[in-house]
Amino acid sequence: MTVSPGSIFACPEAVSCSTIIVMSIKLRQEIEQHLRNQDFFCEKELTMAVISGKYKVVIIWHLGHEGPLRYGELYKLFPGISDRILTKQLRELEQDGIVGRKVFPVVPPKVEYHMTDLGNTILPIVDEIWRWGKENMKYYYEKFLEKDRQPRAV
Repeated sequence: MTVSPGSIFACPEAVSCSTIIVMSIKLRQEIEQHLRNQDFFCEKELTMAVISGKYKVVIIWHLGHEGPLRYGELYKLFPGISDRILTKQLRELEQDGIVGRKVFPVVPPKVEYHMTDLGNTILPIVDEIWRWGKENMKYYYEKFLEKDRQPRAV
């Protein structure tokens, strides 16, 4: 692989190349494969790959604004979510370095999820997603009602 200055593969000045290699080992296989194959055409694709998932943005928002939460507290935030899906979303966020997981040595086991330093850097993006949704919810709701009021073709 050829590394060009300024590419996402170039080592930042504050981080050695060996650190980047170690970090890639912890990346989710899906993202790691895209990086190896240079399948990301721009940094936006990488960002979307990390935060894409039905519940990830909301998980990030809650952990970022409410602080560490236990699994059960997160589970209650999403009515109808299965254990499998919540666990998968949390594991992916953990593998991507956005969320940390702390296991306490007690019986029964206690696990808390929290934002990492890297995760905190994505919080402003999530806040903007929330703001945009809040500002535009009325528009989409009105479009939905307008569509429902239109006569349907038989």
